Parts: sequence; structure tokens; C-alpha cells
Amino acid sequence: MLKVLIVGATSAIAEATARRYAARGARLYLLARDDERLALIAQDLTVRGAAAVHRQVCDLGASFDAEAIVDAAIAALEGLDVVLIAHGVLPDQAACEQHVASLRSAFDINTFSTLALLTSIANRLQTAGHGSIAVLSSVAGDRGRQSNYVYGASKAAIDAFLSGLRNRLYKYGVQVLTIKPGFVDTPMTAAFKKGPLWASPQTVADGIVHAIDKRRDVAYLPWFWWGIMWVIRSIPERLFKRLSL
Repeated sequence: MLKVLIVGATSAIAEATARRYAARGARLYLLARDDERLALIAQDLTVRGAAAVHRQVCDLGASFDAEAIVDAAIAALEGLDVVLIAHGVLPDQAACEQHVASLRSAFDINTFSTLALLTSIANRLQTAGHGSIAVLSSVAGDRGRQSNYVYGASKAAIDAFLSGLRNRLYKYGVQVLTIKPGFVDTPMTAAFKKGPLWASPQTVADGIVHAIDKRRDVAYLPWFWWGIMWVIRSIPERLFKRLSL
């Protein structure tokens, strides 16, 4: 029976992923800041087949004890097999350009909170000698663009951290998966005009579970974003800086 910790469990992608694990009869531990929403999701996952659903309320944008959070999850689940970290914000780029406080807040939520949790989780899975760590990054981390380079930089830092963590934990039998979605139709992107490149949270969730099952290292979701980002990364900097992206 899989024992799964999901951080940011009220996000659309995380909820869709949790439903897939519930259908497998997994034991789930959900972490998010909205207690009412968390309770509803936990109830739904129980109906969908989860063997047990535990939940904890925590605001990862504030001060928190990563060690205590991870230990509580392991104690409740009686072990840990899969971790999905899926919380984050899409910061206001203009505000971050003008105000250091906005910039710091974006990195505190998107980057430092994730790295703090990863440090605690990695140590415990290394000792256990098994497990899968999956983290929701973004294709935005592949190259900085003027329209959202603060968000992109916060994800690029996670990508580099995960690459090193993957290298460290491989010999201990622990998978480290970097998940790089493209455009996803979620409440966080509700104000954006949608087009053919947009995917649903359900499609991304299917890709996440598949990548974990196959013990992949990096997963672009949907798959075609690998090609799109390869092209974008290949543009010489002397040309790229002239583009309005």
C-alpha cells in the first residue's frame, strides 16, 4: 500500500493527482493552508478509495518547521513512499520589479519553502533507502523572459537543486523527479486567455503518476513542451534579448 505525502494539496494539479492515488487505495497525507478546502478534498478522496486520508494545515508562505511537518507525515502514514510538492504562486512581475518585499515573498513561497521541505524529506528517504520525490517546477524555469522572469527564476533554482539532489540520492534508491508543466488551466491562470497549448490538471496529473511509476528524472507535461523549450533554449542570447516574450 503506497504512502503518499502531498504538499499544496488544494491546488488543482495536486488534487487531481491525489485522486489517482486514492483510486489505487493509497494512504494519503495532505498539507495545505485552507482547512475548509482541505477537509472537503480529504472527504472526496476517502470516497474515491483511499485507505486513509490525514491532513495538516500549514501556510508555507510563513515561518514553518519543515522537520516537524515531515516527521508528522511519516508518523501518520507509518512510512513514506511518494512525495509530491505542488504548492506555489504566480507572482506579479511588475510588483516584483519595483518592490523587494514582493520579490522576497515570491521566492519564500516558490523556492525556499520547497528547498526546506526537500532537505528534510531527502534525509529521511535516504535513510529508508527507497521512495520517490516529485516536485512541480515549470517550463518557465528553462529560460528567463521579461514577462515572468521572477517566477522563472524561482523555478530555475528548484531545477538546479533537484538536479543535485537526484545525483546525491540515486545511489540510495530514491527517485527525484522534476515536473515541468507548460500552460495549465487552473485557478492560478484563470485570467489568461486559453489556447491549443493549454492542458487540464487531469492531463498533467496522469503524466505525473506515469513519470513516478516509470521512475523518470524529468517530465515535460504535456510531452510536446520538451520540443518547444528546446527551441527556446537554442535561441542565441544576442537574439533572444531583442524578443518581446
